[in-house]
Amino acid sequence: MKLDVVGKNIRKYRLLKSVSQEKLAERADLTPNYIGMIERGEKTPSLQSFIKIVNALEVSADVILCDVLKDGYTVKDSLLHEKLSKISDEDRIKIYDVIDTMISHSKRKFL
Repeated sequence: MKLDVVGKNIRKYRLLKSVSQEKLAERADLTPNYIGMIERGEKTPSLQSFIKIVNALEVSADVILCDVLKDGYTVKDSLLHEKLSKISDEDRIKIYDVIDTMISHSKRKFL
């Protein structure tokens, strides 16, 4: 299992929220060094630390874990839906066309 993805997702959402490692560490009652090691995939957080981090980031655990969960694509689909709902109908149609083209050119045909 690729648990280093958890750290990458923590970093991703930390940066999206414009929070420094130091500020996240302070909010989660952890050290900045420990946050850095998690983000680089050098350490896997304990459950207790993981909960502190997601609470400090104000994100759900499934968002951070979506790349390692068996049903993680459900989370990604939900996030994609949220992003698509914020763009124009014209842009949404273009994106769906690109997705349809990618699917039609994939090695495994679905439709």
